[in-house]
Formats: sequence, C-alpha cells, structure tokens
Amino acid sequence: MLLHAPHVKPLGQRSSIRRGNLVVANVACTAGKNPTSRPAKRSKVEFIKENSDHLRHPLMEELVNDETFITEDSVQLMKFHGSYQQDNREKRAFGQGKAYSFLMRTRQPAGVVPNRLYLVMDDLADQFGNGTLRLTTRQAYQLHGVLKKDLKTVFSSVIKNMGSTLAACGDVNRNVMGPAAPFTNRPDYLAAQKAALDLADLLTPQSGAYYDVWLDGEKFMSSYKEDPAVTEARAFNGFGTNFDNSPEPIYGSQYLPRKFKIATTVPGDNSVDLFTQDLGVVVIMDDSGQQVQGYNLYVGGGQGRSHRDADTFPRLADPLGYVAAADLFAAAKAVVAVFRDYGRRDNRKQARTRHMLAEWGVDKFRSVAEQYLGKRFQEPVPLPPWQYKDYLGWGEQGDGRLYCGVYVQNGRIKGEAKRALRAAIERYSLPVVLTPHQNLVLRDVRPEDREDIEQLLRAGGVKELVEWDGLDRLSMACPALPLCGLAVTEAERALPDVNTRIRAMLTRAGLPPSQPLHVRMTGCPNGCVRPYMAELGLVGDGPNSYQLWLGGGPAQTRLAQPYAERVKVKDLESTLEPLFGAWRAGRQPDEAFGDWVARLGFDAVRQQAAAAAAAAPVGTA
Repeated sequence: MLLHAPHVKPLGQRSSIRRGNLVVANVACTAGKNPTSRPAKRSKVEFIKENSDHLRHPLMEELVNDETFITEDSVQLMKFHGSYQQDNREKRAFGQGKAYSFLMRTRQPAGVVPNRLYLVMDDLADQFGNGTLRLTTRQAYQLHGVLKKDLKTVFSSVIKNMGSTLAACGDVNRNVMGPAAPFTNRPDYLAAQKAALDLADLLTPQSGAYYDVWLDGEKFMSSYKEDPAVTEARAFNGFGTNFDNSPEPIYGSQYLPRKFKIATTVPGDNSVDLFTQDLGVVVIMDDSGQQVQGYNLYVGGGQGRSHRDADTFPRLADPLGYVAAADLFAAAKAVVAVFRDYGRRDNRKQARTRHMLAEWGVDKFRSVAEQYLGKRFQEPVPLPPWQYKDYLGWGEQGDGRLYCGVYVQNGRIKGEAKRALRAAIERYSLPVVLTPHQNLVLRDVRPEDREDIEQLLRAGGVKELVEWDGLDRLSMACPALPLCGLAVTEAERALPDVNTRIRAMLTRAGLPPSQPLHVRMTGCPNGCVRPYMAELGLVGDGPNSYQLWLGGGPAQTRLAQPYAERVKVKDLESTLEPLFGAWRAGRQPDEAFGDWVARLGFDAVRQQAAAAAAAAPVGTA
C-alpha cells in the first residue's frame, strides 16, 4: 500500500539489456494505478504505530506505572527502542502469572564495540540482567532478564557510554552488518565497515522519541557525529523518497511494513550471509585498490517462515545492479522507499522484501526503485567466488598490532570465561568486534601483551581455538527456550549435545575430524540463525522435534530444502547416520555435505541413505 504518492521523474524509453541469458526490456516500469486509490486493510500494528506520536505513547506512561509488564500496544512500540518483553516459562510461580522480564538489544554497525561500551555492557549484565551477555547473529548484544523497573537505568547507561539500542528491533532498518575483518591495512574492508555505519545512520529514526523515553528529553551530547554526506542524503527528496515536514522524513508515521536488514561486505567475503539480507551491499574498489568505485547491490533475501504455510518462505537475494560510490545512500533510500510504499501492511507474515520480489520479480522491483533513485542501476560488476570466513584465532591487523578471534559457543558469554574476557579487555583497553557468527574479536593487541592475554583467558577456561571441535566452530543456535515467546523447542541449550552426537555419527561413517559441516539450530521456523542456508539445519517444529533442512552451501550461497519433518531428538541417529554414510561413500573428492545433497537431489539421497542404513546399521562402525 502506498502511503504517499512519490514525485516520480520519468526516465523515458531505454534500450534492451541482457541480464544473464535473459534479454529484458529496459523501460521504466510504473506501478500502474496509484495504490492510494484502492482501499486496503491494515494490521493492528499499523494503527498502533500511527497513533503513537512517533513511538512515544502509551509506552512512556506504562514504563512508570507499578505493573511488571507493559501492554500489547507498548510491546509493539518497545521493539523500535530495542527491546522485547519476555516471559521466563521456567520461573512461573503457581498462581502468580507470567515471570516478565525484558530483552535489550544494542545497535552495533559492523559489530564494532568501543572498549568503554564493552565494560558497561559487562557490568549491566551482572547488575540488571541474568549475568550473561548474548552475542547475536547480527553482530549486536542481547541482555536478557532485565526487569521493567530497571529499564531506564539500563537504557540510559548504554546511551551515555557510546552505545545505542534505537532501531535494534521494530519495523525499521535493523542493525547493519559488516565484515568483522580486523585489518587496518585493507581499504576495501574499512570501506565496507564505514558503509555499514553510514547506512545505519542514514536510516536511523529521527523523531527524538528515543531520547524522550529514555533520557526524559535530555539532549545528550555525544562526541560521535554522523558524516555530513549522510545528513545531506537523508534530507534530499528530489524523487519522492521522503515525507515533507515530517519528524520521520524516511519512515513517516507508520514506519516500514516490517523489519528491513542490510549487510555490507567486500567481494569474496560472505561472512555476513549476504544473500539473506533485504539489501546486500558489496564494495567495489578502483584499480588502485585505494578508493571506492561503487557498489554491487542485492535485494530481497530473507529467512523467516511459518511451518506449513507455503506463503512464507526463505529466499536468496537477487542482483539489483551497480551504483557509483556517490549514489549509495540514494540507492538505499530508494530500495527502502519501495518496500515502505508497496510492501504489505495487512499481513505481517508477508511483509518483507522477499515476498515483494517473489510476486513482482526483480525487474519490476528494479524499475520502481529507479523512479525513487532518479537514474538507472548499472550492470553488476563480476565478482570472485564467495567464501565463508570467521576471523578466529590470532593474526596481524596490518599496523604492527594483533587481533584475537575468540570462539563463543552459541554466542553466550558467561561464568569464568566472561570474567576472563573482561579482565583482558579492561587491562589492555581493547576494543572488540562482534562477528556475524556470534563470536568476539579482540582488537589492537600489542605483541608484547599476547602471552599475558592468553594466560588470562586460559585461566578463565576460555579454550584455544584448536581445542574446539570443528562442528562447534561452524555451528549456530538461537536462544529459544525458556525466554523466547516464539520457541517451541530447545536450540542453544540443546546444540552442544547434538553436535557431540553428530561427531560420533561422522566418525562411525568414516569421516575425519577435519571435515567441515555447517549446522544451525533454531527453536522455531523464524530463522534467527539463518538455518535455511546451512548444510544441515534443524528447525524446531514441536517439543524435542525438528524439521531437517539439507543442501545449503558451505559458503552460504544456496538455500537448503526441507528433507524431513517432526524428527525427534532421540531419533537423530537413525535419520542422520545413514545420510553421513552415503555421503562418505558417494561423494566426489572433498565434496561438502551440502554440495553432495544438492548435486544428487533428495530422491537419490534417500535411496543412497537407505542403502547405507541396510549395509551398516546405526551405531556400528
């Protein structure tokens, strides 16, 4: 549904162009009849947003009452401020109702965390949370277990210590991902990280409600200032991307139909799961390798779905085109404006860019976006093959200092390991980077401090990278039970044991410990750890029960497909072990599990798994 009629400057007739093997008429597409002339239904959330005075009410009133919870209207608004209300199902007391608490999520473009903010988050976790810090798959923090009465203290502490939670959730652009590469001598990586920060600034809500709610309207002064080019690009409204005279020039009073996700990276580095993003941005350097020439853009990726609802689905992003360096912000606004004005507002399950791309096709989406951009997208620049990177272990930054990528199992920093990390980060004033795979990179380590840092971490039980099984290193799980209201089964707490069992199955199948296998596990189908890109995805579909998704690529460039439903945890061996045996017997040299599945197809995979099961019963060598 179109919220306002964009001022469109026609691009006129253009010649045909070739996209792959398909010749497409390169003519500006119009949306046809103005959608504002058609009556459209809107979901309840749309009215909550519209009547909130840009995310203020009734949240401000409910935060100061004596209840331990907020109502549904405020829950929806609270998301925009970076928090979800939760109920700890394992702490409910008989006759006392739900055990309410809040999850707070930060905004950390490209995962960059200053030393001061890390220490504050560590303190807040102990003082007001459940004593743990959770690293997310979008390179941010989650603080679990915050009580309503402590919310203002927690939020204001983050804001006043170089952090923010604004737009970490809600129907806006979420935290912008970027490669966690710690290299100071790579202009391409530095450009990708700056693009992540600038795009986050460009699309940050502007109304001031965030500071009204958490700082009582105090105009908190920060040393950080956004790039003036971002400020100028946000204000520009030559092609109908903005609402004139609105506190929210890009979002308006109804914000986006639902969440929007962006990631930036460099050619070949798919550490950010580029193809799962609503907008993917790839930095293209000039021939000197020192200056940004432009950007390849991808649009329409996403992961969330609902079980047994064919109208919801994961999808890979399509190539949208290439823009010159000076046009990145305008292009991002154009894509967001298309989603804002034409995305569904009646059905939140289908309110994502991937559903628009599935219905329209990329050529129509591109043509409508070009109207908001005011020029044509160019052909994408050819790129090298994509690779998975995690930046774990020790390495050189490029400026004489070192980095140390620390594996954090399922992103949960807790106990002695939390204290050890705190000691090292505080003693040596280290900044950190949160990675897209729930890990942590310590930055700016002087070579002479390496041994002491290693001793501090070892004393706290932080394992060296070689001590972790490769399965764990490549795995991810969402928090799931007991706090997530969407979870129908375990994930974070279950995956370590599941991985141990998978390792035993692989060993019995004759596969070496060095064989990579990407496993991702969720407690529901919403896809928070991007399980539909995994070689082996376990997606919760009931108590101790999972769908199995197979066939994603090791570089996260191919979607997995549903292989089996309602597989009980106790039955994993009988389902998976024959698959691993067939893989070992029938794969090509060094062929990854996901590649083997995709090459054969499910019919052949099932036949070969059945043959393997008959030849070697489960549990035998």
